[in-house]
Amino acid sequence: MALSEVYWDHQIPLPKLAPVQAKVTVALLALLCFINSYDGEFVFDDSEAIVNNKDLKPTTPLNNIWSNDFWGSNLSSNSSHKSYRPLTVLTFRLNYLLAGGLHPVGFHVLNIILHAVISALMIDVFAILIGGLAYDEKGGMLNHAPKTSLLAALFFAAHPVHTESVAGIVGRADLLCALFFQLSFLTYCKAFNRDDRFSIQWVVVSLLLCTAAMLCKEQGITVLVQSLFFFFFEILRTGLLTRLALMGLGGLSMLYARWRIMGTGPPAFTEVDNPASFAENIFLRVMNYNYYYSLNAWLLLCPWWLCFDWSMGCVPLIKSATDWRMVWLLLLWCILIGLISQALCSQDSQRRRTLTLGLVLLVVPFLPACNLFFRVGFVIAERVLYLSSAGYCLLLKLLCVSVLALLCVYVARCALRSHQWRSEQSLFTSALPVCPLNAKVHYNVGKNLADRGNTTAAIGYYREAVRLHPTYVHAMNNLGNILKERNELIEAEQLLSKAVSIQPDFAAAWMNLGIVQNSLQKFDEAEQSYWNAIRFRKKYPDCYYNLGRLYADQNRHVDALNAWRNATVLKPDHSLAWNNMVILLDNTGNLGQAELIGREALKLLPNDHTIMFSLANVLGKLQKYKESEGFFLHALRINPNAASCHGNLAVLYHRWGKLELAKKHYELSLKLDPEAPGTRDNYNMLRRKLDQLKRHTP
Repeated sequence: MALSEVYWDHQIPLPKLAPVQAKVTVALLALLCFINSYDGEFVFDDSEAIVNNKDLKPTTPLNNIWSNDFWGSNLSSNSSHKSYRPLTVLTFRLNYLLAGGLHPVGFHVLNIILHAVISALMIDVFAILIGGLAYDEKGGMLNHAPKTSLLAALFFAAHPVHTESVAGIVGRADLLCALFFQLSFLTYCKAFNRDDRFSIQWVVVSLLLCTAAMLCKEQGITVLVQSLFFFFFEILRTGLLTRLALMGLGGLSMLYARWRIMGTGPPAFTEVDNPASFAENIFLRVMNYNYYYSLNAWLLLCPWWLCFDWSMGCVPLIKSATDWRMVWLLLLWCILIGLISQALCSQDSQRRRTLTLGLVLLVVPFLPACNLFFRVGFVIAERVLYLSSAGYCLLLKLLCVSVLALLCVYVARCALRSHQWRSEQSLFTSALPVCPLNAKVHYNVGKNLADRGNTTAAIGYYREAVRLHPTYVHAMNNLGNILKERNELIEAEQLLSKAVSIQPDFAAAWMNLGIVQNSLQKFDEAEQSYWNAIRFRKKYPDCYYNLGRLYADQNRHVDALNAWRNATVLKPDHSLAWNNMVILLDNTGNLGQAELIGREALKLLPNDHTIMFSLANVLGKLQKYKESEGFFLHALRINPNAASCHGNLAVLYHRWGKLELAKKHYELSLKLDPEAPGTRDNYNMLRRKLDQLKRHTP
């Protein structure tokens, strides 16, 4: 059943360590490579999968995890990506509960620990794949290739292509999938004991672990193929039909369940996500797919040019057979054919075994991402190479001489790359020299700059994103927003109009177009734009709020109040809508209704100082001075530097006859804002009154 001790193992320039020592060494190297990402931020896809994912919050029913996709959308929705990974989302939810909120440190630390555990377990996986199943007298598994398996595991621990999976929290799916993949394979191996007997129970456990791997990420099911290939290299024949039946039935059951879960069918990706899959010429489509494979192979071999996103022009399409990049396809297949021929024809049984199982581990986990069975939503994704890299590490010993020097290079690259994943700023800017033609890279750099307040620099990157990809509606929308804030309204209107003409259901762009048209006093067009936004997004409180502002500008007070009420129904904590209702009712003399609305709002937003301020003004006009004073003072405790609040409280005291208190708050208001409108005049009026009182005081 087992091979003899692997003959090349003694050639490996490493000490022979005890099993525990070897695992600790590999785990420590894994920690060393990625530890500097432990205090990183939520970056890139983390925003959608974690920060904006309601399934993580304790207030969301736990059952939602089993009916929603990885991003929190219902699987039956046409917009769902159909990525069904409930066990991964469950670990995110546990992170959220343990940390008491969205604190990224806990998420990052668990990812790093998972990678260290997976790297250590790789020693056992590699030992079995290289040296076969062997047992000592007590029934424990023996490792016939201790040095080779250790070296391969060290390479796996330190491979820079893993950075996206480890330093990016969303990569948790790949880590958990790999962990259960390993456990399923190792459990399958336990089904055979040293007496050549076969255990159905262990195979069933292996299938359950395979199911868990698939519930972490779809490619987990490929462990069945790995197990079957391994089985054909063992001389065991006990329970042959039973094993094949169990594995086949288990695999088909999982595939059927996954198909049912898909609901409305496969996800609908766009040409931007995967341009090669939309090529009309099947020859060019196949050539581009193969070019993508060669790029993935290059990332495994030389992981220096790494990027968080490879779409949108990062990899230009091959459009003819004379493209010089066709050389890479030929080189890839020459190498693969050479390896396959060695795996089939080599006279060295150990070499033949290692090559075959290494190739299977390299290729099979990659199959769900290769566009063969269904279209995927990316060009290249480094995270999908996490498991495949184990096969590469297994083959590396047979292909490379200066392995230790290469290992040192990988460790250094890991440290640098994981540092780049600590923040969106460093992650996005690191992609510029790698993919200068990728519009999404420029878009993300621009968005990060805009979020940090550097809108001038952001404009340049947004313009470049639109130049590289003229139909990039999100870049147009964001650029239009910045131009709107800079009062460059004509160009903003042109950009936003173009965005909605390209994508008519882009609700956010319709709303922003309405805001610009309102500023240009194109009121009828603005109203139509707002209603278009609401038509494409039924529950759009911000759009109702802006529609209310349009109606208020036109003195359509009832329509404005209705629009703002709709905003608060859809989003009960919409502070601006509540506040505008109170202010409008106050300005139109409906003080009683304004008071009711203000009190209703404060029940939902008890610490909102802007609503307290507006309600206090209303109560002051109703001569409810004591209550008004209480709201003013409460608002000032929350926001003590609000000049307008000090000024209006001073007016209240002025009316109330508490002149010294009025003087104090006028002075505080003027100190905070010397140009506050009306405050200086009111203060001078008060001083004249105080002077008169002093002159008439005996």
